[in-house]
Amino acid sequence: MRIATNKLSDLYEFYKTELCPIYDEEELYAIFELVCEHYLGYTKTDTRLKFQENLNQSDVLNIYDTAKALKTGAPVQYILGEAYFYNLKFRVNPSTLIPRPETEELVDLIINELKSYNSSLITILDIGTGSGCIPITLKKHLPHSKVTGIDISEKALEVAKFNAIKNNVDVKFLKQDILSDLNSSLITQNLSLIVSNPPYVLQSEAKQMDARVLDHEPHLALFVNDHDPIVFYKRIIDLCSSYLEEKGILFFEMNPLYANDVKNYANDSKIFNFIEILNDMSGKQRFLKAQKK
Repeated sequence: MRIATNKLSDLYEFYKTELCPIYDEEELYAIFELVCEHYLGYTKTDTRLKFQENLNQSDVLNIYDTAKALKTGAPVQYILGEAYFYNLKFRVNPSTLIPRPETEELVDLIINELKSYNSSLITILDIGTGSGCIPITLKKHLPHSKVTGIDISEKALEVAKFNAIKNNVDVKFLKQDILSDLNSSLITQNLSLIVSNPPYVLQSEAKQMDARVLDHEPHLALFVNDHDPIVFYKRIIDLCSSYLEEKGILFFEMNPLYANDVKNYANDSKIFNFIEILNDMSGKQRFLKAQKK
């Protein structure tokens, strides 16, 4: 299909014709707004108000090429190289997961939990940091805290370090494999908070997943072996004995199918005096909060 004119409205008609088999119209319009912001600097209001205006040929080509890339199933965030999280902008690529709304909920829970603390004494460790969206956002809202993110992926850590600079915060990022021994000379002990959104999708669930996720996002950050679906949670809970301070807080994002298994393991560890499962906005058992004795 050819684009009738250089008007924004005709570009959107092109998007609908090319992409409605992949996206419903509400999602497609939201994607179109992101594309207009990225290439044109438009707000959502600008996109509506300037729908009948002509664009220059360079912008038309960029928006056209993005539609072609979207038609392959690639997520718009990877095509544009950026994603929003908690009103901050982050670089993302296929080495990092695209930040999810559920993880924004997790960060919101933590900020509300810690806002009454003396922020100059808060030390935070994010395990499996990916793009760095969790520790960077926490540092942004708790500017005097000391924040570290660890990940096994060098490529993910490169993205996280870029995002810290982009968002003008000082967060330390380290390569660590939590299933091996942590380097205690690099990781602060007596942490105020440990947070993790580790891999929690079962490999057997892959066939049920959207191809846009399965074909493009990093499997290392998504999947866990079916034979031990809470392996990362168990390891992190065990680490709390050595690394979390007295009265320190643990927060997890979880697969709702195994939320109670994680809670039971935390309870059996005898490390915590308080353990609670919290629901996400859709009512699923998504988060765990625990306080060390």
